[in-house]
Amino acid sequence: MSIRGARVLILVAAGLIGVAGGLAGCSSSGKFGDLAASDKPSSDAAASPDTTGSVVTQPAEPGPSGEPVAPLSKPGLVGDDPNDDVTLGKKYFRSNNFGLAEKSFQTAVEKHPNDAEAWVGLASSYDRLHRFDLADRAYGQALRIVGPTVEVLNDEGFSYMLRGDYARAYRLLQQAQAKDPANPYVQANLDLLSQSRHEGKAVQ
Repeated sequence: MSIRGARVLILVAAGLIGVAGGLAGCSSSGKFGDLAASDKPSSDAAASPDTTGSVVTQPAEPGPSGEPVAPLSKPGLVGDDPNDDVTLGKKYFRSNNFGLAEKSFQTAVEKHPNDAEAWVGLASSYDRLHRFDLADRAYGQALRIVGPTVEVLNDEGFSYMLRGDYARAYRLLQQAQAKDPANPYVQANLDLLSQSRHEGKAVQ
């Protein structure tokens, strides 16, 4: 079975879209930890997978930089509106329209610069467009807001798999797994990484 075929099976098994993403692999794509997932399990209470936004109905907690950060696991966020930019970005990402996804997430971060999920969605879209320089900047913004969560580390790890930098991908995924040993999306990406190394084929 090809790496690409294996990856599709992983996405289907994880209940992902067909990007992450994402938003391909199991990050955000699962991507924030997984943009592609509608209900991604996570032990990191600060960043729930398929909720979005920085506009909340209750006070936000200060992030690593001291700025208010919207708790992504709370209701009443930007992503509750099916027409908001993060939701549209996810929709485009799931249908492999990465250019439109990038535009939607870009609009989202311009409106809500402390929305970590929007930044991860933007980074994942750039990954798919092979704009890794811009992806690094977006991941950097997410890290500034919420720090090295399982979801961000997982998505960054997948990003480096796409680049063929398996050593760095492995280090990031190992960090993610150390934070949440039972996380199935991190494990799926580690399995994908191992398979790609064994078969000598790039992740796509």
